[in-house]
Amino acid sequence: MTGQSYSVYNAVYAVAHALQAMLSSKLKHRGMADGGKRMLLDLQLWQLHHILRTVSFNNSAGEKISFDQNGQIEASFDIIHWVTFPNQSFLHVKVGKLDPKAPRDILLTISADTDECFECPRNQYPNNDKDGCLPKEITFLSFGEPLGIILTVFALKFSLITVFILGIFMKYRDTPIVKANNKNLTYILLASLLLSFLCALLFIDQPRKATCLLQQTAFGVIFSVALSSILAKTITVILAFVATKPGSRVRQWMGKRLAYSIVLSCSLTQAAVSIAWLAISPPFPDLDMYSVSKKIVLKCNEGSGSMLYALLGFLCFLALVSLTLAFLARKLPDSFNEAKFITFSMLVFCSVWLCFIPTYLSTRGKSMVAVEIFSILASSFGLLGCIFSPKCYIILLKPELNSKEQLIKRRNKGTHLPFKCS
Repeated sequence: MTGQSYSVYNAVYAVAHALQAMLSSKLKHRGMADGGKRMLLDLQLWQLHHILRTVSFNNSAGEKISFDQNGQIEASFDIIHWVTFPNQSFLHVKVGKLDPKAPRDILLTISADTDECFECPRNQYPNNDKDGCLPKEITFLSFGEPLGIILTVFALKFSLITVFILGIFMKYRDTPIVKANNKNLTYILLASLLLSFLCALLFIDQPRKATCLLQQTAFGVIFSVALSSILAKTITVILAFVATKPGSRVRQWMGKRLAYSIVLSCSLTQAAVSIAWLAISPPFPDLDMYSVSKKIVLKCNEGSGSMLYALLGFLCFLALVSLTLAFLARKLPDSFNEAKFITFSMLVFCSVWLCFIPTYLSTRGKSMVAVEIFSILASSFGLLGCIFSPKCYIILLKPELNSKEQLIKRRNKGTHLPFKCS
């Protein structure tokens, strides 16, 4: 029962006792036991008020309810300490009592053994009994825990697969299928994917100044090289087929110089964003005291959220442009066209990062780091598998298809290309 309910309860019972006393006195005075209803209607309100001041009774809680000569209730009062917490909850603690009917020396009593509440320091949390503070556990995603070991193993495994594929393409660099799709761009793409797998390792273990500076910036630059390489491959395929039209001036744009210009310009743009970020407000090691209860999470503070959004926004731009162009070029003749594989790889890439956003925002602590590492590994492996697995299949298992005669045969079924394998 709340304090307000208790007061209403006592008020109703006080009026009831006063009415009963008034009725009893009238009936006794008139001596009419059967005329109670008629006599009650003859009572005046001022009489009720006079009798109310003389009422005295014990309520169901055992408290004596009465009024003093001034009409004030003679009841005891509890002294309550309201303890509020950061989550807006509160606790009532009785710390004393005020009893007007008690002797003067114990009129007011305060519990001298009452606990004094105080807020625990930022690096501690209250125990279950709320009578002491315990140190918070310092936590981060380390190489020694199971989750860190699993992510490290996958990063190294994918790196070895990338090195294996790079070795295959370098060994068979003079074959038509490797030459047909600009082998130098292929080497750049494989090297950037290899670095992206290794880049994931920067997010594991205790954050330090050097790793915090490199985590997002290295990730942004390396992924921009990979995506710009894919974009250059796609543009090269489209220009190759557009150049076959009579009177087309696109032929003058053909060549390795255009592809290298795309990769270089996109990579330098992302590098400029990263350098500006490091110069204006660089990331730094930080402590997260509150997101996980009873734990202190070591993490890298981004420093400038706007620069992080600029870096990620440029990657999104490259991914969407590559996806759009590859989708438009997916039905061009197959001899020299890897746009279909690029389309599927970019769909996988975009799907991974679209799922990353809500998952990242809904997690806390070191789980956020694990989600980002998983997204880096999954998107990079998606690019590696979708683009290079069909070629490795032909090189290793169907070598009879990796010949100039086969490519010319397939090319003659489609559109004549104005360039040779180089």
